[in-house]
Amino acid sequence: LWWAHLPPTRLTRPPPAAVGSGPVGPCGRRAYAPPAERKRFYQNVSISQGEGGFEINLDHRKLKTPQAKLFTVPSEALAIAVATEWDSQKDTIKFYTMHLTTLCNTALDNPTQRNKTQLIRAAVKFLETDTVCYRVEEPPALAELQKNEWDPVVTWAEKRYNVTIGSSTSILGPNIPASTKETFVSHLASYNMWALQGIEFVITQLKSLILSMSLIDRHITVEKAVLLSRLEEEYQIRRWGNVEWAHDYDLCELRARTAAGTLFVHLCSESSTVKHKLLQD
Repeated sequence: LWWAHLPPTRLTRPPPAAVGSGPVGPCGRRAYAPPAERKRFYQNVSISQGEGGFEINLDHRKLKTPQAKLFTVPSEALAIAVATEWDSQKDTIKFYTMHLTTLCNTALDNPTQRNKTQLIRAAVKFLETDTVCYRVEEPPALAELQKNEWDPVVTWAEKRYNVTIGSSTSILGPNIPASTKETFVSHLASYNMWALQGIEFVITQLKSLILSMSLIDRHITVEKAVLLSRLEEEYQIRRWGNVEWAHDYDLCELRARTAAGTLFVHLCSESSTVKHKLLQD
């Protein structure tokens, strides 16, 4: 389709407040940065099953990736979710809202050319700067809030994966044991390449491997994971006040991206299909 022949664009990752954040590659760079908007050029959206999986049809045209590959996903449920993104667009297509489509494009094209081992190592490296492992000593109220809210998640992760994580108030962060990193490497190896793309996307939204795995393992909700990742910001908002509409918009955007990434991981990890749900009137 229209963006099938566009080369992938690599940009420095924007802060969480930026619109249109896509999957993030090495060094915090996004894999794709599709144009923000375009006039809707199709009427009907449907899915069909091909030799390589499930395809998305915009009228009578097959959806393609930025590298002109046929857009094919491994499960019917994921195809329906992507088709819903396209079908929900109104007069203007807002690509920055189509997180599942962008994640699929990244999984299909693999523009950063990383293999499974590289994806896993990149995810585990986040442990060294994990949000919930960095603590403050001042002000006391924030330090207590971090302890009360983050300690239970860290404790859960330590028991869940039988590892030692800990926390630190040092600028150098906690000293994560090599055995802990290897345990997470082994656990992530159980996911396929598609799911790993989604896991990395969630991690970059929350700045935390621990929160991401707690979310993907259904220990906490999207709302809770996002709140915990923004704990210091929320503390400052309560103390100094909210900037009209801006903070709420940032929060909604972060929730949307985190929810999309989590859904992507689950849909790529399950083999079940949804029957007779083609988006056709």
